[in-house]
Amino acid sequence: MASTDKMFRQSTVLPFAAAMLLAFPALAQDAAGCTQRGALDTIYCDADGDLVADAPANELVDPGTLVFAYTPVEDPAIYADIWDPFIEHLSAVTGKRVQFFAVQSNSAEVEAMRSGRLHIAGYSTGPTPFAVNLAGAVPFAIMGSDDGSFGYTLQVYARADSDIETMADLAGKRVAHTSPTSNSGNLAPRALFPALGITPDTDYEVSYSGSHDQSMLGVVAGDYDAAPVASEVVDRMAERGLYDPQEVKVIWESDRFPTTSYTYAHNLDPALVEKIKEAFFTFDFEGTELGKEFEGVSKFVPITYQKDWSVIRDIQAANGVQYTPQGLAAE
Repeated sequence: MASTDKMFRQSTVLPFAAAMLLAFPALAQDAAGCTQRGALDTIYCDADGDLVADAPANELVDPGTLVFAYTPVEDPAIYADIWDPFIEHLSAVTGKRVQFFAVQSNSAEVEAMRSGRLHIAGYSTGPTPFAVNLAGAVPFAIMGSDDGSFGYTLQVYARADSDIETMADLAGKRVAHTSPTSNSGNLAPRALFPALGITPDTDYEVSYSGSHDQSMLGVVAGDYDAAPVASEVVDRMAERGLYDPQEVKVIWESDRFPTTSYTYAHNLDPALVEKIKEAFFTFDFEGTELGKEFEGVSKFVPITYQKDWSVIRDIQAANGVQYTPQGLAAE
């Protein structure tokens, strides 16, 4: 496993935009006669209009080893262990060996699926549309509760001992955003905050921290005056004792957004796709490390990209986001 992960990490050193130009030349030719693809890259087609890539007419993939990745996190090694129970379940249901791939960035995760080295992946909220349009990812599941509900909120945190009490108080402050493609960490604030009377980069200085974890820790340490972060991330950080909730305060909170999307590569054999879905929708979180990490989650819930990512696409459109290699590489 270690040698394979090392190979993956080395292969993502190429600049993302350059790597994209080399990926899937055969599929580019196969999709040349496509009459409808929407925002999808030219190597994909969307004949049925559901906004995700159709399975190719030929060259379907049925790998002996399935490669699974979870969205980039501060400590990938911890999450590799947390995902072990699910990996075992996925292997048992599909009859395949399953390899966990610890990705280092959103760009690397997207490029890995596009190039055929990644078959199943969890993509963060904001990068999901890039994965769909640039890598042929097909979102089908999300973590949810027994009643089928799912999602997280955007919360704006400041230190408990600071004089920041309202969004207007962010004027003139240094505020941490996570990365350019992050929904809750950057795009949603840029789309939503102006209506609250505060405009990023105009009313306050934006500093990119790199992740929700780093934004939160930076607020606690006093490196930033405030930060918009995803509620699910900071809740897990608090549960692991990475910061003391008494040291911070929430000055604003949004309505709910979808969380990490779980996707499969569009060119997987349909019979294998059904087995993958079966594994996700029959997995029991109770008593597992995964269940402990994602408290309040009890199962995977079916979703569609067309419906459940509509609000995210609207936010990204408001920010002028384009689903191109350059757009994602800008992160």
